[in-house]
Amino acid sequence: MDKIIIKGLKVYAYHGVNKEEKEQGQEFILDIVAYKDLNKACLGDDLNDTVSYAKILKKATSAMVESKYDLIERAAQRVAEQIMTEFKTIDSIDICLKKPQAPIKADFDYVAVEISRSRDDINA
Repeated sequence: MDKIIIKGLKVYAYHGVNKEEKEQGQEFILDIVAYKDLNKACLGDDLNDTVSYAKILKKATSAMVESKYDLIERAAQRVAEQIMTEFKTIDSIDICLKKPQAPIKADFDYVAVEISRSRDDINA
């Protein structure tokens, strides 16, 4: 299956278990892989035969900031749901949601969750 890949989308949002995380917020980083048959777009060079990357970015950002969640697992799920609901031609999606400033006393690059969802999982 073909892929539309977005790496390193930075979104300032308010997710976390701690009160300060919901009040002060922090930067999150999203990697998105949307699986879609791109053959028609490859052969025809028409935007209508693919999915606008800008629209995927806008939808992902909106999903990240519309609510405050305790768990990044829930935030990642909402991103997947929002994208799959908006873009019916995407067959499945992988979301990696990174939290580089997680309030953990350790030296690390980021903590993250990665989820994979199909159209059947989302019911969209």
